[in-house]
Amino acid sequence: MTREGTTVRHFGYLSAAEQGALFESPPEQFTRASGNDLLSVALGATLYMPADRPSLVADIVKQAAAGVTSMVVCLEDAIPDEHVDWAEENLVRAFTELAEDTSSELPLLFVRVREPRQMPALVARLGRAVQVLDGFVLPKFTAATGTDYLHALDDADRLGGRRLLAMPVIESGAVLYAETRVDELTRLRALLHRDRARILAVRLGATDLCALYGLRRSPELSIYDVKVVASLISDVVNVLGRADGTGFTVTGPVWEYYASAERLFKPQLRRSPFDEHDETDLRGRLVSRAIDGLIREVQLDRANGLHGKTAIHPTHIAVVNAMSVVSSEEFRDARAVLDAGRASGVLASGHGNKMNEIRPHTSWARRTALRAQVFGVAADGVSFVDLLAASLPR
Repeated sequence: MTREGTTVRHFGYLSAAEQGALFESPPEQFTRASGNDLLSVALGATLYMPADRPSLVADIVKQAAAGVTSMVVCLEDAIPDEHVDWAEENLVRAFTELAEDTSSELPLLFVRVREPRQMPALVARLGRAVQVLDGFVLPKFTAATGTDYLHALDDADRLGGRRLLAMPVIESGAVLYAETRVDELTRLRALLHRDRARILAVRLGATDLCALYGLRRSPELSIYDVKVVASLISDVVNVLGRADGTGFTVTGPVWEYYASAERLFKPQLRRSPFDEHDETDLRGRLVSRAIDGLIREVQLDRANGLHGKTAIHPTHIAVVNAMSVVSSEEFRDARAVLDAGRASGVLASGHGNKMNEIRPHTSWARRTALRAQVFGVAADGVSFVDLLAASLPR
């Protein structure tokens, strides 16, 4: 059975009763063949995992059962230089075992490589096991290195007999430095458009970008508080994330923290939403794991045009995906805009609290409808607090 025949669904670990209580419209299944527009939104939280883990197979299967729908097995920064050969062998063994075990549900699987020629070399070693590989993450992707990456991916396609997807990572000095940024982004856009059909999403490498200035944000700050990187995010969305049919999905950068350090400021989660849903203990657990900062950053990601997020800890998955569920109010507003068709003008929201202006809000409504398809629509009265409570282990 090929991966095109397998299905993936967010919140599949919830029981039918839980889904019925939480969702007005539950998440739909999607496959590798669903098309890039839907698939890029469906990525949600993408979990990164080092390729040198001895229990790689068990870990992938376990995380898929726990709700991870997209995963990157990393051969780059997560692996010490002296362990790369062993990590490659481990990855090939693991993917071969996964390909032979058709009983286990798998997430969408990508491999983050170190350099272009690693892609066809890995595909050649995988043989028939390439069926479990959906594509590659291309680190330090620039206008100068990008052509080599995409040509090597062509070679990998020919060797594997299937079209593999690509997620380039924007994290270089050429794109961050003010004097080269506009030229670099313009050249990147032209390069990516020439291979548009295989570019699933553009990822942002915030850790590498911060490193260029010797910076690291604290768990009490978001990446948007680091102005030198925040300005780049704005420009990447401006050039590469346009909603006019020429843009790509741009994903949110990694949140590095999973346990709280000493705090200077108050936690960033208000008590009232948790009190209203009788989940005060949940708020305490989120604050103790520095998840309140992640929640705030996910909100800022969406406000700034980013969708989904890189994750390095399983506890981040439920948070990002729960916050991707479309509220009942959002969905009704989006449907009202889309149902208006080619009309123009302004509609009063069914909730009586905002205006829905048909032409300006149509692109937002389309993206919201895609998100609703893969993450579901929450039932009336259900908030992200309820979704988190159902998703996070007690």
